[in-house]
Amino acid sequence: MEMESDFRVADARPPWDTPVTPDELHSWLSEELGLSMPREGLIRGHQAPFDYLVHTFFEGRGSFGPDPIDSPADAVVWANRGGGKTFLGAVATLLDLVFKPGIEVRILGGSLDQAKRMHAHLRMLFEREQLAEMVDGKITDTRLKLRNRSQVELLSQSQTSVRGTRVQKLRCDEVELFDPDVWEAAQLTTRSMIIKTHDGVIVRVRGSIDALSTMHVPYGLMFGLVKESAGGRRRLFKWGVVDVLDRCESPHQCKRNNGECVLWPECAGRAKARDSAGGAPGHICVDDAIDLKLRVSSAMWESEMLCLRPSRTDTVLPEFDPRIHVLGQLSQLSCEPDDRSETGPTKTWIGGMDFGYRAPTVVLFACVNTEGVVFVVGEHVEAGMIVDEHIKAIENAPYPTPEWIGIDPAGRQRNDQTGLSTEQVMRKAGLVPRVRAMRIDEGLTLLRKRLEPASGPPTLFVHERCAKLVESLERYHYPADRPESVVPVKDGHDHAVDALRYMIANLDRPHHCAAGQY
Repeated sequence: MEMESDFRVADARPPWDTPVTPDELHSWLSEELGLSMPREGLIRGHQAPFDYLVHTFFEGRGSFGPDPIDSPADAVVWANRGGGKTFLGAVATLLDLVFKPGIEVRILGGSLDQAKRMHAHLRMLFEREQLAEMVDGKITDTRLKLRNRSQVELLSQSQTSVRGTRVQKLRCDEVELFDPDVWEAAQLTTRSMIIKTHDGVIVRVRGSIDALSTMHVPYGLMFGLVKESAGGRRRLFKWGVVDVLDRCESPHQCKRNNGECVLWPECAGRAKARDSAGGAPGHICVDDAIDLKLRVSSAMWESEMLCLRPSRTDTVLPEFDPRIHVLGQLSQLSCEPDDRSETGPTKTWIGGMDFGYRAPTVVLFACVNTEGVVFVVGEHVEAGMIVDEHIKAIENAPYPTPEWIGIDPAGRQRNDQTGLSTEQVMRKAGLVPRVRAMRIDEGLTLLRKRLEPASGPPTLFVHERCAKLVESLERYHYPADRPESVVPVKDGHDHAVDALRYMIANLDRPHHCAAGQY
């Protein structure tokens, strides 16, 4: 049930009108908090930090009031280290507390120390005279309450703390460090509420979760949230160090006599035109950005400061690069079937299969051209189905039936009830399974050789429609806490890669048994 809150305390009214447009919000932040904030990102496809504040304050409406909602309420902020995420989370919380009477906000950090950093920013902001007058009582180490009955508290990173929470806003800082179970429990903490502002506007405060973080690894929680955002479930805001650079003043020269500025590949002179390109300058000094870049590897710089891609440290197949290996147009390479009967000499159709029941069974469909290049063009990923159902899916797939399918050696084990192995069931259905016993590391070596040969171009590509395989190739990883381990983590991202491994193992290392069968 939604509750209505109003101002029953006479002196709880703030001394400002509620900002009702992005322009008014930007002016308020500048005049009352002294914040100089860019309104446009400098890198194509990136947003400015102010865009996040507009979204979370107006809750996807574009302005304050009962306007139609045009965006999901939940937000994901993927930004660089030092990009101001924690401070912006504090500013967003201040705006909620001041202008949405009766709202309850909780701050959950990757650690309690992280949550305290956002709370420290809040305490500093509320030291301003007019804001301080709104505070009800004393600000504690974990709680701040205003006289309009708005309040914010810090939560510890625990199931008990999260499960007992029912609030309007949950702000999660450094999500990459969260316990996945705590994050899952946090998804059920928010509730919407009807409020009346001090201006008399009736508005529904949407229950929402903001997730703010850098992205360290492609198999972490933040990677999954960014993927979800692409599907429209959450609104993604992304910026890197260039988007929050201060204005570049002389004596910095983009083109120096002895070479280019260190930041030229990223900035390309944009920071010198900061006023015209993005309004106000950012908060990171150009000299500091140059020093930071000179201290770290290119991989860390691209991952943690430019937010181009997550670090590939601990990934099993760092050679896989979606920009290179994922294609959207295979017809130009003669690998899109015109009909299911096509078996011409220009290509061979093959498959790979990893078995599961509670875990998904994965079937991959691929063609091999005359140069030996493999193009994976389709996938079938389903759990809770028996082998016969998967066989029907293979037969009904919009691709020619594979000439053979590389399968898990475990497929030779007989079922206790039927007396038949999965391999035998497939053969009875007219399919040709191939089994090649090989250690995991040997199969992975074959994949690496195709993804990044020592000489020549790659010989393994994946169509973008194979979403599960693409995600698995990115996220398949070794245990981060055991650097000596060469056994990948079995967390669900192994199944599609295993199917690919069985296929390539049987293609690149075929052998015949005594009966002439593979």
